[in-house]
Amino acid sequence: MRRWSLIIEPAGRPGHEHMAVDHALLRAARDGTAALRLYRWDPPCLSFGRNEPALERYDRDRIAALDLATVRRPTGGRAVWHAEEVTYAVTGPVDLFGSLRTTYRVIHEMLAHAFRALGVDPGLAPSTRGVSPGAGACFATPAGGEVVVRGRKLVGSAQVRDGNAFLQHGSILLEDGQDLVSRVTRGSPPPVLATSLGALLQRRVTFAEVSDAVAAAAQAAWAGTWLPAEPPRMTSWEPYDDPAWTWRL
Repeated sequence: MRRWSLIIEPAGRPGHEHMAVDHALLRAARDGTAALRLYRWDPPCLSFGRNEPALERYDRDRIAALDLATVRRPTGGRAVWHAEEVTYAVTGPVDLFGSLRTTYRVIHEMLAHAFRALGVDPGLAPSTRGVSPGAGACFATPAGGEVVVRGRKLVGSAQVRDGNAFLQHGSILLEDGQDLVSRVTRGSPPPVLATSLGALLQRRVTFAEVSDAVAAAAQAAWAGTWLPAEPPRMTSWEPYDDPAWTWRL
């Protein structure tokens, strides 16, 4: 029977801590354990994909003038503004769900079930070619299998595999605000096609109700023994607290 750790963190923490914790959970998944982590950001933060050309794509001086926190994720994908959202992270052995694409779809199907319980009727974007990491904000273009409502992305996700383990994490938007990525993007960025639970439900949606819905949907969809857990104790945030890592590309 699969053993699942359920980690829910209603108190926010900085981006470099989040990325280091998610990476630690990825390493822990090498022994076959699996985890679902739900968290929020404090302060809000702009994250870049692992291989995204941030120095070329984004205006670092403008970001500094706006006093925006930044971090580079261990996963791929493109820039995301993390503010009013619930962030999810799923880690486990690669044989938990199958191929990278299948894992992407299975996790998003679970999230779609959670949103239906809240009163939203999402779908999954049709399969497409991968999106270039230099193609602008994460929420500018839905990738195949991502959660969408009327053509607009509700969740932006990214995945990485390390040996026999995987990490997939992503942003569930409570409110939008992804146009901030366009404001710090050089040139003429594509329009952002995002939506949020708040916009769809026409009310304030809380971290607690979304995290509860996602946790319930995951436990219904994925068999195993689910136990509440704390995030791993960290002795270092490296390299995620290092600006040289954040701006390495």
